[in-house]
Amino acid sequence: MITLSDAALDVLNTPCPKEKAKKTREYAKAWRSGEISDVGSASDIPRRPARPEKPELRHAREMPRRAKAGSQKSKIALLHALAHIELNAIDLAWDVIARKFDLGGFTLPKAFYDDWIKVADDEAKHHLMLEERLNDLGATYGDLPAHDGLWEASEKTAQDFAARLAVMPMVLEARGLDVTPNMIDAMKKQDDLKTAEMLQIIHDDEITHVRAGTVWFEAWCAHHGKDVEETWQDLVKTYFNGKLKSPFNHLSRAEAGMIRDWYEPFAEDVQAAS
Repeated sequence: MITLSDAALDVLNTPCPKEKAKKTREYAKAWRSGEISDVGSASDIPRRPARPEKPELRHAREMPRRAKAGSQKSKIALLHALAHIELNAIDLAWDVIARKFDLGGFTLPKAFYDDWIKVADDEAKHHLMLEERLNDLGATYGDLPAHDGLWEASEKTAQDFAARLAVMPMVLEARGLDVTPNMIDAMKKQDDLKTAEMLQIIHDDEITHVRAGTVWFEAWCAHHGKDVEETWQDLVKTYFNGKLKSPFNHLSRAEAGMIRDWYEPFAEDVQAAS
């Protein structure tokens, strides 16, 4: 019988983005129904997930500049970038499910796997939605180059469970909560309600993903008797390069369980928006 770790390895080793997303949705359904019930164990997690030949992966500094805001070319570039982020997010969710971190005696209950299966399932849903919207506009995922920064950040935290949670959901996904509302407003101004509705779904789902990171980070800190704010800030200083960009979406961050005192000291501009 297949285990959750087997499912994780299958997804991580699947190069086709659509197939990766569809497998994720099928495995998530099997976990929720009880068809998959054993977490299992994986010892051969790939350092990097399988990827298609396209898109070409570049360093962030080498990415082409976006076209003029409001143009179809600019919209395609934005949706392509988001589809790439969501594809990486699928693999990141499966990686944290299967990876055997040294937890120092902290044990992961079924609720942990429930949360991260939901994250993986949501990210797969998002990728497929974005691909469909790209197709509507005469494009497809892989048409444009993409940067590899998200997975590079994950490699830095491959040996540290708390750091993985502190950086991936609580910094990088939380950034999505800050910027997505402006994207939604821009799409509404262009009378593109289909894209606006899609981005709203992504934003609302991402709140639950950041919350999953926050909840399990706090649980890990409680087990080890560590102060949450101090520990999170120390890990961000160690594993994340640079300042956090303001303005912050404090309302969505609060809904995700994040406290302003944690992240505001890292802001480029302390005059963060409410």
